[in-house]
Amino acid sequence: MTDIIDPLVRDLVEWIAREPRAQRDVLDAWRTSCPRLMVWETALERGFVERKLLEGQGAFVFATDAGRRFVRDYGKRPVRAARAADIMTRAAA
Repeated sequence: MTDIIDPLVRDLVEWIAREPRAQRDVLDAWRTSCPRLMVWETALERGFVERKLLEGQGAFVFATDAGRRFVRDYGKRPVRAARAADIMTRAAA
């Protein structure tokens, strides 16, 4: 499942890292009807984003240092062996 959700989590965290977002905007923009793709919940559980109440402004969402590292290092992660084998099989065909 991480192969499916990780790119979405990265997109969410990258969007929030550009500037803090109102929580209502985050939930509105990243709402999904699929219970298996819980992008917002996954980002929170992994500690990539955090919610803070700003006096007089309401709840805002910020990217954490861990979230910024996740975005920065996302493309640098090694390709899993199974995926590498799939790529080699397709190339040989």
